[in-house]
Amino acid sequence: MSAVAGRMSVQAGAHSLEKNQKGRGLLLGGAPGVDPAKVVILGGGVVGENATLIATGMKAKVYIIDKSSQRLKKLKGIFGDAIIPQQSDKVDLKKVISECVLLIGGVLIPGGEAPKLITKDMLKLMKSGSVIVDVAIDQGGCVETSKPTTHANPTYMVDDIVHYCVANMPGGVPRTSTLALNKATLPFLTKLANDGYEKALKEDKNFLEGLKV
Repeated sequence: MSAVAGRMSVQAGAHSLEKNQKGRGLLLGGAPGVDPAKVVILGGGVVGENATLIATGMKAKVYIIDKSSQRLKKLKGIFGDAIIPQQSDKVDLKKVISECVLLIGGVLIPGGEAPKLITKDMLKLMKSGSVIVDVAIDQGGCVETSKPTTHANPTYMVDDIVHYCVANMPGGVPRTSTLALNKATLPFLTKLANDGYEKALKEDKNFLEGLKV
């Protein structure tokens, strides 16, 4: 589901940038004679990688920020010169967000609350009509001004910045989400049915890690 949400984040952000959505009125990929828009992705995990896949496909200028140099190196190997990787403890985050028009918050901590990386004061540095898509909203959000929204009313404004903070983003594409979830879980269900739970737990660490007592 993180992969689905990551891909949706750029799609939602691009739509929110349109003028009739109160956005800045920019096309992510630019146009002949017009530079592409700058996208900043916070977090290089599953969400960040899938957001990068769509953003680079739309020909945006993509900055991806993560604390792990090893992870950034891997992403550079995947996307090459289509991205600009930045290590979180070395980047000037205020400068980066002041230059972007789409900010994707993909910092997720399994089982924990997302860290607030973007404060309310930092919004004043962003261009009017820029968009924040906080994918981490299910874990409290990584932006201080984020609050959960719905697919019916996905956005709101704070300091002229569009906030898209839909909880359970994959719910907006239920067919794709169901098919993806089914493909990921069916092999485990088949093994459990064929081998029984004792053998499955002994031979496959994924079952043991997922065991809830």
